[in-house]
Amino acid sequence: MPLVPLGRERVLGAAPEQGLRRTGLARFALVGVVWDDPGSELRGRVRVRTRSALTGEWTGWQDVETHTAGDGADPGTAERAARGVRGATAPLWVGPSDGVDVRVRADGPDGDGPARNGRGALPPGLRLELVDPGEDTGGPTAERTDGPGRAGTAGEAPAVGVAAGEPPYTELDTEAAIAASGANADIAAFGTTEIPELDGPATVAELTKLQGPVRGKPYIGPRPKIVTRRGWGADESLRERGFVYTKRIKAAFVHHTASGNKYTCAQAPSVIRGIYRYHVKSMGWRDIGYNFLVDKCGTLYEGRAGGVAKAVLGAHTLGFNTDSMGVAVLGTYGTTRPPGAAVTAVARLAAWKLGLYGADPRAKTSLTSGGSDLYPKGKNVRLNVLSGHRDGVATECPGRLLYAKLGTARADAARYQGR
Repeated sequence: MPLVPLGRERVLGAAPEQGLRRTGLARFALVGVVWDDPGSELRGRVRVRTRSALTGEWTGWQDVETHTAGDGADPGTAERAARGVRGATAPLWVGPSDGVDVRVRADGPDGDGPARNGRGALPPGLRLELVDPGEDTGGPTAERTDGPGRAGTAGEAPAVGVAAGEPPYTELDTEAAIAASGANADIAAFGTTEIPELDGPATVAELTKLQGPVRGKPYIGPRPKIVTRRGWGADESLRERGFVYTKRIKAAFVHHTASGNKYTCAQAPSVIRGIYRYHVKSMGWRDIGYNFLVDKCGTLYEGRAGGVAKAVLGAHTLGFNTDSMGVAVLGTYGTTRPPGAAVTAVARLAAWKLGLYGADPRAKTSLTSGGSDLYPKGKNVRLNVLSGHRDGVATECPGRLLYAKLGTARADAARYQGR
C-alpha cells in the first residue's frame, strides 16, 4: 500500500513524514516498508503499531530497523540488477493482525533529528508491505491449503502473496519442490522434512562419501539436525528456478533478522515463511537471502535452496556473498541477549559446514570484496572465518549482544571440530 503525506511540509518536493492507518485488512503477521531504488537508504525513523486479529487490541508503537543497505546480492550480479529489486527496511514480525498504523519520518542530513529547511528527504516510492506467511501444515504446501487466498476489504491491498485471483499452482511448482528437495539427496532421503543429526564417525564417513578419501585427520563437527525447506513450508513456486553456486565456503557471516523477539519457537516456521515472502515478493530477490536460519530455541533451518552441504550463493552480506555463507538468528539482539541455545546452534552449524570445506572457525581468511560501503570492489579483505555481518558492511547487524558472543561461538565450533 503506498504511503501518503502526513502534513503539508515538503523537503526536496516530497513530504518528510509519510504513513497510513488501515483496519479491516486481510490477516497478516509480518510488515515492512519498501521503496523503488535498492541503492537508496531510508535515513529516518519507521514506527508501526498493529491491531491483533485475535483480540482486536492495538499494540504499542514499535521501531522498524531501517539500516539494511548492507543486505542483498553483490553489486553487478544478475540478482542485484534484476528488474523489481527494491530497497527495504527489515521485516518486523507482529503476529496475526488485521489493522496497521505506520509513520515514517525523515532525519535531517546529519541524522540528528527531523528534516528541516529543505534538507533531508525520504526515498521515492515508499509503500507498506503486509505479509501473510500462510498456515502451518508441516510440509511444502503450507500456503496452498486454502486455495488462492483471502482478499482484503474493498479498496485495500491484500497481504503479499495471498491476493484473490492468484493463478492456481501448476506442475512447474511441483517440479520446483522436487528440485529443492533433490538438492539434498546426497545426504538425506528425498522429501524429508528434517535432515537428521549425525555423530562424529558418521559425519566423517559422510565427508568421505561426498569428497572421497580425506588426507590426515578431518576437522569437522558432527552434522546437526536441520529442518529442510519442505519442513518449514517453503512455497517453491515463489523463488526463481535453478540454483547458483560459489566455489567453496571460506567464511560464515552471522546475522540477526531484526524482526523482533515476539515470536514463539512454534511460530518460527511462520516467521521464516514471512521473511522468505518479504525477500522475494517485496524486495525482488531470487530466494530468501540467508543460507541458514536459527530460532531462539536453537533449531536450525535450511535457507536458500540448493543443498545444505553445497556452496550455495546467498544474498546476505553485500560484497561478500562469494565463497561464504550467511546464518541468521531470528530476532533482534542490539539490547536483548541472544539465547544460549541459538549461539550453540550457530557454533554447531559452523563446525560442520566450515569443516566440509576445511576451514578453522578460529582462523582468519581473505575474501575479495564485490563492493560494499566499507570495502571497494576488488579489495582483498582479511576477515575472521566466523564473522559478523558488520565486519564486511557498515551495519549494526547482528546486534551488539549477539556480536559479543561470536568469540564463544568460534571457540565452541573449533572444539566441535576436534581442534
